[in-house]
Amino acid sequence: QIIMPMPYYPVTATAGLRLVLIAACLCSVTQVSAFGNFRPAMASFPNQQLSATASTATEGQSPPPSLAYPLTQVVSDIDDTLKSSGGVTVAGVSLGGIDVQYDRGDFYPGVFQFMWELSSYSVTINQRYYDEHLIERGENGGNGNSDLQLSPPKVAVLTARAEEFKVALEIKDGSKLAQAFRKTGESSKINPTKKWGVGPVLYGSVSEWIIQYKKGLRKFNNFERLLEQDPTGQIMQYCYVGDTGELDQEAGETMLREYPEVVQAVFLHVVSSDPPSSFPPSGLSIPPPKLINGRPLVFFRTYVGAAAKATQLGLMEPDGLMRVVEEAEKSLKAQGVPEESSKWIDLERDVDEAYRTLEEMY
Repeated sequence: QIIMPMPYYPVTATAGLRLVLIAACLCSVTQVSAFGNFRPAMASFPNQQLSATASTATEGQSPPPSLAYPLTQVVSDIDDTLKSSGGVTVAGVSLGGIDVQYDRGDFYPGVFQFMWELSSYSVTINQRYYDEHLIERGENGGNGNSDLQLSPPKVAVLTARAEEFKVALEIKDGSKLAQAFRKTGESSKINPTKKWGVGPVLYGSVSEWIIQYKKGLRKFNNFERLLEQDPTGQIMQYCYVGDTGELDQEAGETMLREYPEVVQAVFLHVVSSDPPSSFPPSGLSIPPPKLINGRPLVFFRTYVGAAAKATQLGLMEPDGLMRVVEEAEKSLKAQGVPEESSKWIDLERDVDEAYRTLEEMY
């Protein structure tokens, strides 16, 4: 393994926050292999107590134990990332994205399970850490069942949707999107909770809707606002999930350049405005992954492919990968998608990658 050097940061209006993150990183080295495989580093301050942002303790309970590993908060776009925009435009201006493979409003197969597995894995490894240490110390009867109670951080949303239209576009608790998130957390076989779902939503504005090239910068600026919940990066780290249709790549690459201490990875959903009938027989080509400041940026076509990449990077456990495969396949079957559809072609290609990933691990 190699130690990635600390990047140089120019002094800007947000330099104060960056300097705090740099100081924190000096006490915590992130390890990245020559092939980009990431493993979460131990939390720098063993006595760091959880804050309210970790969604853990409630009033009247004793203070929670220290974190062994930072928690992972998934940060997501909406259109063409969680659900398809359908490629709808008004007067030549995109209404959220370009994807025409799925109908407008369709959720992508396995998307909620993927985000749940990313969010909950940090909870799982903290639980295992404390269970193992209880056994070593012979505490709690030596059975390793600690009183550590953590809930995966809620998914933060960075969207280009205009805040001026929030009345019509706001993500409400009763929306299908919010319900799908909650159902995934409640029905999970691992770390089930009623607390997981949509968290803070940071909107764009009309100006970005009209002047498209501003969208990436707005999403990055909103991400900097999100970082204020934990300036040290000792409690919360982040995975950004976006798509290739609305400058999410620009936002994600900027996150990796400016905040590699807290951004674990960027995942970009490859979408196209071309009709599926024009796709090659093997499906759309996927750009190769790359490292930015030692952190991975990966492209994917389905959420099974994204889960395979996350497992390769050490951000998801193998069982979690298989749960994403199961949910994605179940979703397409429930929709009655024909076997010859490009949706199945894409999914089956990524299922093959998932099984190859598991074979290489065992």
